[in-house]
Amino acid sequence: MKKLILCVFLIPALAFLGQTGSRPDNWFNLSPDRDSVFGVGTEKSYNELLGSKRPSTVIVAVLDCGVDYSHEDLKDVMWTNPGEIPANGIDDDKNGYIDDIHGWNFIGGKDGKNVEFDNLEMTRLYRKLKPLYETADPKKLKDKNQKKEYSFFLKVKADYYTNLQTYSGNYTPLKDMSSRFTLLNQSVKTQLKIDTVTLTDLQKYTSSNASDMKTKLEAMRFLKSGAAANLSDLINGVNEAFDFYKSYMEYFLNLEYDPRAIVGDDYSNSYERYYGNADCKGPDSFHGTHVAGIIAGKRNNGIGMNGIADNVRIMAVRCVPSGDERDKDVASAIWYAVENGAQIINMSFGKKYTWDKKAVDKAIQYAESKGVLLIHGAGNDHMNCDTVPHYPNRKYLEKGKAENFLEIGAISWKGNNYLAADFSNYGKKTVDLFAPGVDIYSTAPENTYKDASGTSMAAPVVAGVAAVLKSYYPDLSAKDIKTILIKSSLKTQAKHKVHKPGSEELVEFGSLSQTGGIVNLYEALLLASKFSKIKP
Repeated sequence: MKKLILCVFLIPALAFLGQTGSRPDNWFNLSPDRDSVFGVGTEKSYNELLGSKRPSTVIVAVLDCGVDYSHEDLKDVMWTNPGEIPANGIDDDKNGYIDDIHGWNFIGGKDGKNVEFDNLEMTRLYRKLKPLYETADPKKLKDKNQKKEYSFFLKVKADYYTNLQTYSGNYTPLKDMSSRFTLLNQSVKTQLKIDTVTLTDLQKYTSSNASDMKTKLEAMRFLKSGAAANLSDLINGVNEAFDFYKSYMEYFLNLEYDPRAIVGDDYSNSYERYYGNADCKGPDSFHGTHVAGIIAGKRNNGIGMNGIADNVRIMAVRCVPSGDERDKDVASAIWYAVENGAQIINMSFGKKYTWDKKAVDKAIQYAESKGVLLIHGAGNDHMNCDTVPHYPNRKYLEKGKAENFLEIGAISWKGNNYLAADFSNYGKKTVDLFAPGVDIYSTAPENTYKDASGTSMAAPVVAGVAAVLKSYYPDLSAKDIKTILIKSSLKTQAKHKVHKPGSEELVEFGSLSQTGGIVNLYEALLLASKFSKIKP
């Protein structure tokens, strides 16, 4: 590799950048030097560096819950399998997958049914180990591996019941509250002959039923606090909260719930790869659609929003349910993406436990052998990934680590002490870079657009930047791109004090990642021109 002289991006005023109010439009594409926000400089890059250059097409695989491939801002940038004839029921290109036009779905069955909800990995592990160790006498365990597994079982069990207590404690009260508020809403409407119940209306409402009046006072307290504008909105908020806890109780933590039969695979075989169906959108594609838009939402078409990369094809690989993804499906998805031409893979998912890390490691190693870059969101639990593992990750179970893997934390547009997103995981040894991940406006299903936050949004920002580098400098390897992204990242905030995610403690921003850097497309392109043999 050439010896490089790095362009140092010095803006003394950056330490004082900070915003209040609502997020600037399209902020992740803006520039710190021009817009006083730590976007990645997309617009500046196209205007100043890329105007006369001709890009090549790059395939980016979005491993997620599905992508709405017919969305107005995505339909023109979707990968279309050139060897497959749509909907003819034949594996035309002989890749093992029938009618995989825009990608594949590893959590669906041959009959077209799909897994929407699944357990947490913790629940699956507890269900697996419980029959073996629930009544076991640890003193009688002689085998070293059994002792180790028993200790792991105790950890999983304790974690499971801590979560069960937390979520069950809110599940029943919210269900009851929703029921009571709904009845109250109808009673007030009937008595006062109105359509919408406000705080003032509640104050006028009377009832001889003591329980009813108690519910009235409870609802009034919420409305007085500003929790909602009216009783209907309050009920909607309670129902949303209830649905959140319901997901945990009925699916994520439910030991009796196991949807895997829908897929119809041999789940004991982590290396079986030809299963699933062609429905790469799935029943709820919000997350994956939002991610795809950040990377490659059609630029400058006068609608919606602009993604980062302008010559990308999005390959949709569905492997993530509502709940924890399964290692077998993640491994299969990586294999599929690589074998079908993806050069960059975005993975905006993760979990605390792993079922078969070796299978995922082998898929990552395969991707590395083919020069494919993997970009992964660090997670949203404001945890230190150096001490609490987040899967998948670059560290191999047996030996070594993946050199084609980037771990990404999230920053906020607010800057100052709030630069690091409050939810973001971090790690001086495990997280490489930070990128915009708060209030990101992007595509949502059925031609809609929404804000969303998470390292799930920060990872595709980096994937989009990486795709631009690969598109304009196609001779760059995955390792080259990783090196460029790291070396060119803005380090101006490394010494700046920020709130440590999840706390009020002030720490140096540079202590939250290996680099102390924020990804920047403009600087990455300047550096890429020195790496690449391709010259203007």
